[in-house]
Amino acid sequence: MDLSNFTILYVENVRRSIDFYLPLFEREPAQISDGFALFVSESGAKFGLWAKHDVTPKIQGRAAGAMEVVLEVSNVITLQINHTKWRELGVNIIQEPIELDFGTSFTAEDPDGHRLRVFCYEKS
Repeated sequence: MDLSNFTILYVENVRRSIDFYLPLFEREPAQISDGFALFVSESGAKFGLWAKHDVTPKIQGRAAGAMEVVLEVSNVITLQINHTKWRELGVNIIQEPIELDFGTSFTAEDPDGHRLRVFCYEKS
């Protein structure tokens, strides 16, 4: 079995989540329906948004905040540019850029409380 390059987040409101992710990803979803949207990157990685009330089997417990979606950038300058852009867009930044064992990163939350970590292996 191969590991997939497909992440799905369960969201309260698909349209609100599309509006949140559009300026971050700088691309339109490749697919949209009432309860689902799919973004596809240049590399072919897929990122889905699924209305949590439509998920089968039904969600038990908390659907957000217990994991992270990690978005890798090539260097610290690109990381800083994204941090500034996201802050200007009003994204909730829960960890400012910081140097950690694995490199430099910052962490944000989407409207449903999903954690988004932007990182690069480079240290500042």
